[in-house]
Amino acid sequence: MSNRILVLYGSYRSDRMGVRLANFVIDRLRQRGEEVEFIDAKAIGLPMLDRMYKEYPKGTAPEALEKLAGQIRGADGFVFVTGEYNWGIQPGLKNLTDHFLEEWFWRPAAIVSYSAGRLSGARASTAWHGTLSEMGMVVVSSTIGVGPIAQTLSAESEPIGEGGKALERSFPRFADDLSWWIEAAKAQRTRKAPPY
Repeated sequence: MSNRILVLYGSYRSDRMGVRLANFVIDRLRQRGEEVEFIDAKAIGLPMLDRMYKEYPKGTAPEALEKLAGQIRGADGFVFVTGEYNWGIQPGLKNLTDHFLEEWFWRPAAIVSYSAGRLSGARASTAWHGTLSEMGMVVVSSTIGVGPIAQTLSAESEPIGEGGKALERSFPRFADDLSWWIEAAKAQRTRKAPPY
């Protein structure tokens, strides 16, 4: 049985290199039989956080927020594809994520980071780990870091060079870990209602 996985991406830049990595992840998860949906923070275009989804009276949240809340609640797991900005996380993805809280609970999240340089977004990945844990997700230990991204994935999101080969080698373990945690969380949610 396939799992419903949301792949979330947050760059608002006009020349987005990280979308190559998001597309790679989506393609490889689908090849494994997963049901994958792409959540592009720029396309959704939520305003800077003023009011969380839960702070709207029932039925009054903006349509984009209501739709996204349903997508998050209906997912079995999440993959956050994040770039690194000045040793930190992308504001667009963080803003989208912060609009919700309980909707994320009791599901695993995996982190895929990238940068134009050799550190592959490692500092953003580290920052996201604590953030996602605080928001009620189980963050899987396997991560993927890609950098320099332009030398790892082509414009068509196909692996190139040595970096691309390393990405191809690391993806199965990453996806296996995410799948294991998704199945564990599904079993636990079926067996026992969350304590909220």
